[in-house]
Amino acid sequence: MGPGALAQVLRPLAQRHDINVLVGLQTSDDAAVYRLNDDLALVQTVDFFTPVVDDPYTYGAIAAANALSDVYAMGGDVLLALNIAAMPEDLPLEIVQLIFEGGADKAAEAGIVIAGGHTVTDDEPKYGLVVSGTIHPDRILTKAGAKAGDVLYLTKPIGTGVITTALKGQAAEPEHVEAAVASMMRLNRNASRLMREVGVSGATDITGYGLAGHTMEMVDKSGVMIRLIASLVTLLAGAERYAREGRLPGGGGRNVAYYTTLDAPKLTIDERVPQELADLMFDPQTSGGLLIAVPGERAERLEAAFAEANEPLWQIGDVSEGFGLVVTAE
Repeated sequence: MGPGALAQVLRPLAQRHDINVLVGLQTSDDAAVYRLNDDLALVQTVDFFTPVVDDPYTYGAIAAANALSDVYAMGGDVLLALNIAAMPEDLPLEIVQLIFEGGADKAAEAGIVIAGGHTVTDDEPKYGLVVSGTIHPDRILTKAGAKAGDVLYLTKPIGTGVITTALKGQAAEPEHVEAAVASMMRLNRNASRLMREVGVSGATDITGYGLAGHTMEMVDKSGVMIRLIASLVTLLAGAERYAREGRLPGGGGRNVAYYTTLDAPKLTIDERVPQELADLMFDPQTSGGLLIAVPGERAERLEAAFAEANEPLWQIGDVSEGFGLVVTAE
């Protein structure tokens, strides 16, 4: 099911709104926020998916990092998590245990515990987390916060979709897979802390809809014009090659079909952008980085904070008046 179909299903539900639901379906953010009192709100999210790598422990860790990211993207602090899993009846218990251990260890790295969960049987393994966190009601970061004059930054390189697709086709170089796995396993916790300390306008994490898709959501909910500079978007080693070879995940094609046919906001891709780079703008990411919109006067401070903390950060575009997304070559 692509983003267009989901939007049609969810749009009527967005009208059902409790005054204490500070963030729900309206802003297309991955986590919901519920006000508990004037100084405290609950952040809640759930995310799970099928294996993206062969090693069960690594799969569990990546799935956990991906789920935790939804809270970090909104500027929240995680509290605890629950497992959500669907496993084939004939899958050896040793493999199931390794998946759960990967998730538990990643949760421990985030400073929380997995306090329970629910498992059902299914033909294909699926694993993830329900994550609960907290945030101050006045400090929530969403896709709707970008403003004209902001500068856009990305905290992880792009390309996990094409690399894991190449892996499934037994065509991926081991060093490319290793780098992609390291990126997917890295928590967005430190990046979230740094952007909060600096003070940013809005943020989101880059996952299934790809960089262009999630940026389009930021455009739509913020009511702005965003320019992405393709040559500045950092790619994982091997990603450009696999895209050029046509090793594109099916989700990327669905993203292209939806976001390039919208009347508003309008997406324009400069014809000088190489086809493989254009394809990678829609590459579905697993446990991707944060897309951060920061006021121009705070951009240098954000860069300095990330550099001091040895956290990766790349400037990839800017925000202006208007309504749409333009992907330029340079």
